[in-house]
Amino acid sequence: MSILIDETTKVLIQGFTGDKGTFHAKEALEYGTQVVGGVTPGKGGTEKIGLPVFDTMKEAVKATGATAAGVFVPPPFAADAIMEAADAGIRLAVCITDGIPAQDMMRVKRYLRRYQKGERMMLLGPNCAGLISVGKAMIGIMPPAIFAPGRVGIVSRSGTLSYEAASQMKALGIGVSTSAGIGGDPINGSSFLDHLQLFESDPETDAVMMIGEIGGP
Repeated sequence: MSILIDETTKVLIQGFTGDKGTFHAKEALEYGTQVVGGVTPGKGGTEKIGLPVFDTMKEAVKATGATAAGVFVPPPFAADAIMEAADAGIRLAVCITDGIPAQDMMRVKRYLRRYQKGERMMLLGPNCAGLISVGKAMIGIMPPAIFAPGRVGIVSRSGTLSYEAASQMKALGIGVSTSAGIGGDPINGSSFLDHLQLFESDPETDAVMMIGEIGGP
């Protein structure tokens, strides 16, 4: 088992036709993730790496049945992309984008609270390394080779420290169930507590490593 994503999760990439979006979509596909398409306004009707490109998230969700999204949209437009994903019915968004203005993230947080708790999209990030359920699926920029499958969860504000932890654990024969990056920015979408509660209910996670970051709450 795992938290948030597994091999059955259908994923869209926002900012799909940009260099970073395309590169990390390919990495996710090679890992076994069900990336089913992507969104770039004005590029709808085309294809990228053999997958359909849509103009809007609503079109993409309707056509693919996706429930998760990776956000690789430039900072000035990332907040709108996150809110668009929520309105389209996406249940999980992983925002990699760094440098989103704090005022924009305040707007995103207020916007997401419009939804009832059971219907509210889970947001990881912004400025996060992403999410990997080891051996099953990944969204983001994590290097999958450093993760061995196992029963320890990781939730981290710092991407590089989570990589170091996973690498050292692998060398010691300790594996990871899911590693979640919640982002290093002052205003992010989800908290340590949110993820600890998910790990608590996962029967295949026995322990959790929490990693903070200097300057973060």
